Amino acid sequence: MALKKLSAKRSRRDAIAEGTSAAPDFDSHHFRSAKHQQRFEAIKGWSFHRERCVQLRDDEYANFQEEIARRHWTSLVTPMAKFDPDIVLEFYANSWPTEEGVRDMRSWVRGQWIPFDADALS
Repeated sequence: MALKKLSAKRSRRDAIAEGTSAAPDFDSHHFRSAKHQQRFEAIKGWSFHRERCVQLRDDEYANFQEEIARRHWTSLVTPMAKFDPDIVLEFYANSWPTEEGVRDMRSWVRGQWIPFDADALS
């Protein structure tokens, strides 16, 4: 039994459906909207200043070091060894408000929502 050859012609319905489902005009994996992608392009020349690292000896400021430990802030007071500037810029670009007076306290980074409201930071 011979296999049927599929027609290379597309139906008019297929052509119309293809035209209506156009891809977005921005990178939807990295940006919330075209405006956010434009914001990224505007800020991508920003430079970053590394966090200043302060090393305390074990015998210095014991009360201060105890409070850091009590609050479980050790990871907060230890600067990251390295970071990816593109991801940081993507966070800032996507957290930029697009409408006057509307502030969404979350950002879109590499396909994930990152909240930065008071509850999330606590």
